[in-house]
Amino acid sequence: MLRKIIICAFFVIFSLGLKAQYITEVIEYRPAPGQFINSMPWGSPVSSSSLEGGVNGSLSLGAFGGYVIFRFTDAVENHPDNPFGIDFTVFGNPTLEWSEPGVVWVMKDENENGQPDDIWYELAGSDYYFSSTRREYRVTYFNPGGLEAMDVPWAGPAGDSGIIRANGTHVQTYYPLIDSFPGIPGDEYGLSGTLIQGAVDVEHPPLIKSLRRAFGYADNQVRGSGAHQVPDNPYTFEVENSGGDGFDIGWALDKDGNPVDLDRIHFVKVQNGLMHEGGWLGELSTEITGAVDVSANAGLSGNLDLLVLKDIPAEIHTDSLQMELFLFHMGKPLPLPQIQWTLSEEWASVDEDQVLRFSASGPLTINALVIGNPFLQVSASTLIGPDTISTHTLIDPGITTDPLIYPNPSGGIIRISGLEECNLIFYDLTGKIVRRVENYSTGMEIHIHDLPPGIYLLKAGDGPNTQWLKLLKE
Repeated sequence: MLRKIIICAFFVIFSLGLKAQYITEVIEYRPAPGQFINSMPWGSPVSSSSLEGGVNGSLSLGAFGGYVIFRFTDAVENHPDNPFGIDFTVFGNPTLEWSEPGVVWVMKDENENGQPDDIWYELAGSDYYFSSTRREYRVTYFNPGGLEAMDVPWAGPAGDSGIIRANGTHVQTYYPLIDSFPGIPGDEYGLSGTLIQGAVDVEHPPLIKSLRRAFGYADNQVRGSGAHQVPDNPYTFEVENSGGDGFDIGWALDKDGNPVDLDRIHFVKVQNGLMHEGGWLGELSTEITGAVDVSANAGLSGNLDLLVLKDIPAEIHTDSLQMELFLFHMGKPLPLPQIQWTLSEEWASVDEDQVLRFSASGPLTINALVIGNPFLQVSASTLIGPDTISTHTLIDPGITTDPLIYPNPSGGIIRISGLEECNLIFYDLTGKIVRRVENYSTGMEIHIHDLPPGIYLLKAGDGPNTQWLKLLKE
């Protein structure tokens, strides 16, 4: 017991003796439209200065692409003695079941002019390597006009489009006002960056969830109670020290995905990496409360390996699913070793190409383990949808009074029973609006031939009588 007390006392004294280096200047704040923009305390130009000097500020980046650029007094070193390889920590306001991941970029002042006008390098987090991640994704936001809350339309590449939805809680305009943000045009403007898919569940309101990423994103991990400059280990899920999200400069990649060797960096950019509606919580918008430089401490060590499985849908309605599994050492991917897959049901298996196959339906738990290392494993659960025959059966709409899509799945034409006349809105799983149907009445045909295969959410009506339905398009 005495030995533990001495060790704890030493750690406390050591921590108190460390000099924290916080943000000293916010150089640029360029938010995307969002429910907190143009309001205090999260979305005004004054909000950005709240990040300076500590980790209790309040700044919202708005929807996808919104960003903030800041610096510390001194360069942040890629120091070999920094715990777990972490060089700085960014703090946000996530909860255990609600993260709003922001992509982090760094820049070295190569030309030594004190301005962020050199090359930005992305710090590749776990989701960088997923097939669903889209780099150099660009959207344009359009000002709907007025000073009151209205839906803000956006358009992306290849016909992508949607809205940042207005709500009754935040009544000011969501498009950045030119008086407050003179650098943002008053009619439309574009933002770009890396877009990740995330793991957002909006199908079971009011229990909306946006699950944390494995590592490497801001506003992702909850805060701890330790000294700010003593980082958490990003390769574990426990909060051990300061919490927040630690970043290793060694994760830096250029635009082609090649590693970049940086001995230090001078500027940091945090960019919202999600374009997603969060149901009654509004759009997902990365929030930042501050950042701190990590103090070197070779004596603080821990696990540096992590096995990551790309998010599996909560429900699967196809006859197979391509799994994506990655092994990281200090945040860098390694060749995948021999994996042992264990599944809860005999009717499911994972083949040598990491394809999940099954011959029945029902709940399924999947576990992947590195052979020879029981500490490196990951699990996921899903629900395999009903078999092909049962899901294609035409259901008599007269047997239920609840709203019902039939047939479901469908490849061409659907009808909906149990609805009074109302407007319909179709969303894909990123929250993008893909179809509107006005004044729909029970039994009317809806043609969906042009929709890509996948799962869609249908919002029927407005206000307290709103109904949410799910459609599988083949």
